[in-house]
Amino acid sequence: MGIVAGLDSSSTFTRIVVCDTDTGAVLRQGYAPHPQSAGEAVAHETDPQAWLLSLGEAAGGGLLEGVQAIGVSARRGLLALDAQGGLVRPALVGNDRRGQVAAADLVGALGGKAAWAAAVGSVPHPAQPIVKLAWMARNEPEAARRTAVLMSPHDWLVWQLLGRPARRTTDRADASGTGYWSAATGSYRPDLVELALGHQALLPEVLGPCDAAGMTPEGLLISAGTGETTAAVLGLGLGPGDAVVSLGATGSVMAVHHEALVEPGGLITALADAGGMHLPVVNTSNAVRALRGTADMLGTDLEGLSALALKSTPGAHGLVLLPYLEGERTPHLPHSAGTLSGLRRDSMKPEHLARAAFEGMLCGLVDALDVLRHRGVGIRRVFLLGAVAELPAVQAAAPGLFGTQVVVPAPADYAALGAARQAAWTLGVQQGTLAPHTPPLWPAPAAQVFEPGEEFAAWQAVRQQYVTTREQLHPGAF
Repeated sequence: MGIVAGLDSSSTFTRIVVCDTDTGAVLRQGYAPHPQSAGEAVAHETDPQAWLLSLGEAAGGGLLEGVQAIGVSARRGLLALDAQGGLVRPALVGNDRRGQVAAADLVGALGGKAAWAAAVGSVPHPAQPIVKLAWMARNEPEAARRTAVLMSPHDWLVWQLLGRPARRTTDRADASGTGYWSAATGSYRPDLVELALGHQALLPEVLGPCDAAGMTPEGLLISAGTGETTAAVLGLGLGPGDAVVSLGATGSVMAVHHEALVEPGGLITALADAGGMHLPVVNTSNAVRALRGTADMLGTDLEGLSALALKSTPGAHGLVLLPYLEGERTPHLPHSAGTLSGLRRDSMKPEHLARAAFEGMLCGLVDALDVLRHRGVGIRRVFLLGAVAELPAVQAAAPGLFGTQVVVPAPADYAALGAARQAAWTLGVQQGTLAPHTPPLWPAPAAQVFEPGEEFAAWQAVRQQYVTTREQLHPGAF
């Protein structure tokens, strides 16, 4: 038996779980919000010192006593450092829309979407570090000129824990989200860094899933670490055949797969996962925002919208909502708007509109899932993440529309648990008790499981109604 810790530095807080290496049981937990400086007013920019302050507070009270190894997960972002290791500006994080022009410029500079997909498995978009580099070069040329080292938030935290050594590391999952490392080839594209920034910069060494980043001055083993999303996948214990559908304002669909997928149109982002496999991702611009917009229209909240929807029947009396309220990434319809079709006198009731909102949101995500299925990704289970996964209307419709078993995990700190599992894996490999190709087998999380059931044929008819409407209004969208 050993004890490890997993640390998740999220957008607003740090969460730490201390776990038993053999069973994954959570022994202790720590939490602290990120302090906000008085002058921090620009969205998508933050002082990373706040992450360290939060980490120290979360780890207080002897939380890490007896811990042998630590894993770190953190949100996506970019830290630009000078040659001495100092920050040239606050960290750039999140899906910063200021980078839209820079992203478009990068796409054109390399010769289009297909060229980027072939080079690094993704097409530039504002959440990627490479686009943040290009934005900085365009808008902050002095900061860009001083930039000598590039790191992600998780890289930087690991580096700080290790005492800022000369060696800087990352993992293949976080590297694959930068826009200048290819999951297919396992190598950096320094020429793309130069294309975006205007000159070369030092890039972290990419570690394998169970490699150690090093030892802290106090003798704690630090694992490679990873990004927040890939840590959550590891924490959920997902493997081939499993897909994750994340229900936020926007949506994402990802699945564990044995190889990197290249999609010339850019619908698929070819990420690596934290377990040695691959994690192709398809994003949508609209998910829960379609529900919130409908709830506002009907003067209710999400729980009320769910209750209303359940008063209707599958198919919403012919109403179909294409939920492209902010344009759409999948299919690629950036300038489209949402559409409500099938209006008849008997369908113009609140419960049918509520039902159409849930069905439209889920069918949009099925479109994204089908992008992966059509590329040969086998999917036997879909894990639904996000608060709205608990809504009865979602749970009633999702199995039939996705056409597979749906799992709704109990709320837990899966990113922190994934970081702890990685730490246990690294510790076990170092001690000779675990194989380097297999993470520790921790029990599956508590979850609700839903099957397509007897109404499967009816739900597939709903799905076909949606596809027919989409093709009528946006022919050839896919």
